[in-house]
Order: sequence, then structure tokens, then C-alpha cells
Amino acid sequence: MFKGRELTEFRKQLLGWFRQFQRDLPWRRSNDPYRIWLSEIMLQQTRVAAVIPYYEKFLERFPDVRALAAAPREEVLRMWSGLGYYSRARNLQAAAEEIASKHQGKFPEGEKEVLALPGIGPYTAAAVLSIAFGKKCAVLDGNVARVLARMDALRGDLRDARRWQSLQKTASALLDPKFPGDWNEAMMELGATVCTPKSPQCLLCPVAKFCRAQQLGIAEELPEKRKKRDTVGVTLAAAVFTDAQGRTLLLPPPKASGGKAEADDIPTLVSKMWHFPTISAKENPREELLRHMKQFLKNGGAHPAEFVALGKVHHAVTYRSITIFPFRLNVERLPRIASAKTPALDNLSSLPISNLTRKIGRAALESLAADRRA
Repeated sequence: MFKGRELTEFRKQLLGWFRQFQRDLPWRRSNDPYRIWLSEIMLQQTRVAAVIPYYEKFLERFPDVRALAAAPREEVLRMWSGLGYYSRARNLQAAAEEIASKHQGKFPEGEKEVLALPGIGPYTAAAVLSIAFGKKCAVLDGNVARVLARMDALRGDLRDARRWQSLQKTASALLDPKFPGDWNEAMMELGATVCTPKSPQCLLCPVAKFCRAQQLGIAEELPEKRKKRDTVGVTLAAAVFTDAQGRTLLLPPPKASGGKAEADDIPTLVSKMWHFPTISAKENPREELLRHMKQFLKNGGAHPAEFVALGKVHHAVTYRSITIFPFRLNVERLPRIASAKTPALDNLSSLPISNLTRKIGRAALESLAADRRA
């Protein structure tokens, strides 16, 4: 893309801008590979503002690799609860266990060893190795790919395998070998704050004069949008038991169903975490839930007429648009279900739960509060 003096000037302008205007983020205050790795995993598919409080609380509870490796899995998921994409937390701990057992608790410095860890791909490996250890590894994520596509006025699907490989070669060619960590962060920072997906701030861009898309007046047209998967509607019905002490019933994390999961697969939708009794509904959520809850109702002493509709709850998971019909069941005593737990309804976060379950619990609490005011 650039060579000789032009490449030198490009690097100088971008690094100078980054060092003057970079955001003050907690993971930028340390070269500890554990902290950098944790931030990179949390930032996948998640906004910086949402990550910061989770990052800080997570580090308070698990300050190093060994603490994370030794922690109960349920505690790790509980600390992650609300951040979404829970396979990240499971892989994070699995990788910490490998680092503790195979690498004496020290994050490996070799690319091959890093890529062998669960949940770590080329981007995360390059980010940690360059920022923590100064390795000459160029990162390529969505932000960087967008910057490169505009710089070269590149059209087409950036995620096409061959095009992505070409972008990786370009990113490696641009990498400043003297400051690989700063360079990678500068490229990502540019994409996150200036060369944004919509309405890029070309007037504020420190390297605008090098950008072909800006020169051609097509920066907002690039990268070309990928064809999204069609949205699939899913309808669920959930039962929220409540007793006189304000406790409720949560079922244990369900095991993944065998084979490819359907759109309405309950283990997937509740992120394989603690959840209210929930079913996929086809036509009549209330009646279908009643039939499913027959044994629960028998054990709990509840009567079908005690079902209190809580109003629709909406949620989204990847390509799924989910409508949930939650019902509150006031019972004298909670059903006795093997392995189930009975936390207070207003303290569901004592267990690892998904955002879907959290929304259902919030609807039940609001309903109870309205009953008390009536």
C-alpha cells in the first residue's frame, strides 16, 4: 500500500496522533499479558464502555492467571454474567488452566503456544504478543480491516477468506517494527474512534491524506455491507415461581443438545446457565407452559389459575429475535426439583445467569412491586 518515505510518514503521523489522543483505558496502564489478554477477550463483540466495569471487577476477584485457573467455574461465569457470549469466559478459564499447568503460570511468548490455548485466535494472539512482549505481530480485526479497506478504496466482502488473507499481509507490511504494540493499538483506535463504520470523521483523521476512499469521496460507502443472515423469530414461555419469602426457582445449566442447535434451542438461548423453567412455544404460550409445568405445579402446590401474565419480554441473540411470555406463579412452597436452586428473586446475580433470564426476573419484580402498590 505504501513504501519508502510515504510509509515512514504514514507511521509517524498515526503514532504521533495515538500517543497524543489515545483514550485512557484501564488495560493500557499495564504491560501484564494477563490483563491485556483479559481485555481483548472481553472486548470481542462488546463496547468499551460496557467492558470497563466488568474488567475491573473481574480483576479484583481474579487478579492473575493462577487465581482464575483455580476458581470454581460457576464463580467465573457469575462474574461474567451480563457481559454475554459466555463461551468466552469458559475458554478464558480453560486457557488459564493450561497456562497454570503447562507454562508455570506465565503467559507464553511463542505464537504457536499462544494459538494452542482455548479461545485464542490470530487476532488475540497478535494483540497480546505485540502489546505485552513487543513481538512483531500485526493485528487484524474489524476496525483495522475497515481502515485498510478505506485506505486502499477496497470493495467487496472483507471477510472473504482470500481478501482477509490479503488484508493480513497489508497489515503486516504497515506494522511499525520498532513499536508493534503501539502501532496495533493506534490502528484499532483509529478505527474505533475516527474511521468509524458510519459517518467517519475524515476531517479529524491524522492520515486522511493517505486515504484513497477519502480522496474519491466514497469513505462512507466502504466497506461494503455484508449480507446478513435472515432474522428468525423465536417465542418462549417461562415460569417464575415465587414464595412468601421472595424466593424463586432456577434450574441448573442445561447440557447442550446433540448436533446442530435449532434457533429455539433452550440451552443456547439461556447460554447454558441457571434459568427459569422455559420452553419454546408454538401457538399458545400459556397453555403450552401449563402442560409442561404439570409436574412442577403438582409438587409445588400451585394451581393453574395462579398464573400471572407479566407481559412480553423481548431479547435478541445473534440472528434470533426472541419474544418471551413470562408468567409468575405464587406458591406456598417452591417445587422440589433435583439440583435446582432457590435464590431470592431480587438477588438472581448470586448465580451465573444470562441476560435473557435477567430480563424475565426483572419483569417479575416489577409485577410484584405493582401488586404491592395496588
